[in-house]
Amino acid sequence: MKHVLVFGAGMVARPLVQYLLNEAGFQVTVASRTLSKAEKLVGGHPHGQAVQFDITQDGDSLGDLVAGADLAVSLLPYIYHVQIAEQCIRHHKHLVTTSYVSDEMRALDAEAKKAGVILLNEIGLDPGIDHMSAMRIINRVHEGGGEIESFRSYCGGLPAPEDNDNPLGYKFSWSPRGVVLAGRNSARYKEHGHIVDVPNARLFATHHLMWVEGLGDFEAYPNRNSLPYIEIYGIPEAETMYRGTLRNLGWCDALQKLNQLGYFGLDERADLPGQTFRQVMADLIGKTESVALKADLATFLNLSPTSGVMGAFEWLGLLDDAPVSSKATTLLDVLADQMLVKMGYREGERDLVVLVHEFLAQYPDHQERISSTLIETGSSDGVTAMERTVGLPAAIGARMILEGQIALTGVHIPVLPEIYESVLTELERQGIACTEKTEGKRLTRLRLKPTRGEK
Repeated sequence: MKHVLVFGAGMVARPLVQYLLNEAGFQVTVASRTLSKAEKLVGGHPHGQAVQFDITQDGDSLGDLVAGADLAVSLLPYIYHVQIAEQCIRHHKHLVTTSYVSDEMRALDAEAKKAGVILLNEIGLDPGIDHMSAMRIINRVHEGGGEIESFRSYCGGLPAPEDNDNPLGYKFSWSPRGVVLAGRNSARYKEHGHIVDVPNARLFATHHLMWVEGLGDFEAYPNRNSLPYIEIYGIPEAETMYRGTLRNLGWCDALQKLNQLGYFGLDERADLPGQTFRQVMADLIGKTESVALKADLATFLNLSPTSGVMGAFEWLGLLDDAPVSSKATTLLDVLADQMLVKMGYREGERDLVVLVHEFLAQYPDHQERISSTLIETGSSDGVTAMERTVGLPAAIGARMILEGQIALTGVHIPVLPEIYESVLTELERQGIACTEKTEGKRLTRLRLKPTRGEK
């Protein structure tokens, strides 16, 4: 019986562990800093085992844990992946992660090949299913003699429509800090042959509406640097390459103004504990005492006092006399802590995952507009769409490696048919499937640019 070692017992571990135990029939050891969480995950399964392990304290025993398994899955923060990968190479064991490939991980490619193991990364949702569903279409277009003229990809994890009941249109099932930190990023994409750079101060201002069939309009804003994916996806011909994040209406305007006010700041502020939200806001707009804070804030932001953004700030409690968190040492802490208080999922509420690809494919005699849409909703029993769409691809990837369906070695992401074909097929069997639509248009104009395969 194959043995999988899972590091981490967080949210996405549940569907992964259950799949490996019940569907794949593997032995699974869950190593977690909190033993009770690992024990809850294995649930007394005869082939499951829970062990207490803290990688920051128990690094000396890491090698022994890895040596006893056939494959490791790291669901820990990405900063620990390389440490685990090095032990996997040393003991000739495979590794699966859902995180982006770091430069340090990429540097292990030659060693992994020499050891005969695969270090498979980016096999979750985004990254993961986005790569695989895109590459399936891209390769099909190329094999048919076409080229990808334009590619736009959008992904978002959101509250289900019936539970979208706050002015920001968003909810958290874990710390909001990472989401807020992402708002400090700049972005870069390619639009009709031109490179567009978006500074972090304008990130949320650079949004547009994105309509999704069956769900309606969302706000979309660029997600970091899209340009490397031209090479990763093998589409040098693309005139447009855009990867974006989806949010419900109202998010971008509110976050843009929060950034403008300084709530994304990471500078240490010893004066924050003991202050009220009202005092913090008054200080940010240069008012030491403000009886008419709402009116002053609206004037400062050039907004109507009755605007949606002002309503969102009031609802969030940023104008209240209540004290900020005693643990807050930066303005970003103030915002993130309050978001967690006000914007957490309540019991019985469900989440929603939306992934949309839009392609414009150019053939010698016609064009095709191709869309691929994944809509996944969490279940009422508490299993979230996010944990399924992140955890299951990783579990399936691990299974395919151990069963020999993926025989590659070295550092990889799931952009090769040897990986994505079998994983997507099994995801569809698990009820996670993209819906594809194609609309064709025959060309009557003179085409000057030769397509792939022409001379």
